[in-house]
Amino acid sequence: MKKVFMGIILCTTMIWANEAYEIAKKSYDVMYGYKSSISMVDMILINAQGSENQRKFELKKLEGDDGDKSLLTFVYPIDVKDTKLLSFEHIGTDDDQWLYLPELKRTKRILSKNKSGSFMGSEFSYEDISSQNYKKYDYIAEVKEENYEGTQCFVIQRIPIDKNSAYSKQIVYVDKKTYLPKFGEYFDKQNKLLKKISFLEYSKLSNIYRVQKIDMLNVQTNKRTTLIYTEDKINQNLSENDFSQRVLQ
Repeated sequence: MKKVFMGIILCTTMIWANEAYEIAKKSYDVMYGYKSSISMVDMILINAQGSENQRKFELKKLEGDDGDKSLLTFVYPIDVKDTKLLSFEHIGTDDDQWLYLPELKRTKRILSKNKSGSFMGSEFSYEDISSQNYKKYDYIAEVKEENYEGTQCFVIQRIPIDKNSAYSKQIVYVDKKTYLPKFGEYFDKQNKLLKKISFLEYSKLSNIYRVQKIDMLNVQTNKRTTLIYTEDKINQNLSENDFSQRVLQ
């Protein structure tokens, strides 16, 4: 009898996990199909006292079967201008990331164990900056439904597969109608709430949803970083050559 009971629990858990996985896949799919994109992004860093520091970068992205590639290049202010981050996403293995520092005329590889560190002093880590492919997580918790700021959402729990992730788990709120992520809570390795991420605005280009404003709040330091997409173009005919390590210098 005990074995039967445990079997029912295991089967139910697998069904919940599969449902969460399918929701995550649909959430990813509604934003997929842009092929390649070029965006201009304002990065606003806000400290615990409310003081702001603004930066601006260009973001190029290329879709790929094994994961996306991206090239982030700062254009403002002068002290970070031409700093570049090149990211190759891989499904099933660690992502590759390289940071080019123009004042040193040097490129350094971001090691997996360092990807939880802050990216350029922001509340986004190198891990956060890379693509959030649904295949990079395990889904083990029951799917709930909650109202988030007037929007009925699925609430799913995902656990990063990467052992070097800064997070023990992430709870994500997904709009039931559009399947767009609305809000997330990221927990540190001690299972304490570390960050809250809010996806504040979206646009739609050629039936593909594009995020336009993201806010990341570190609840442990009360610092936050907001990303605002001021320009966003898809189907830009970018190729693998645009994401070669040669473009870093």
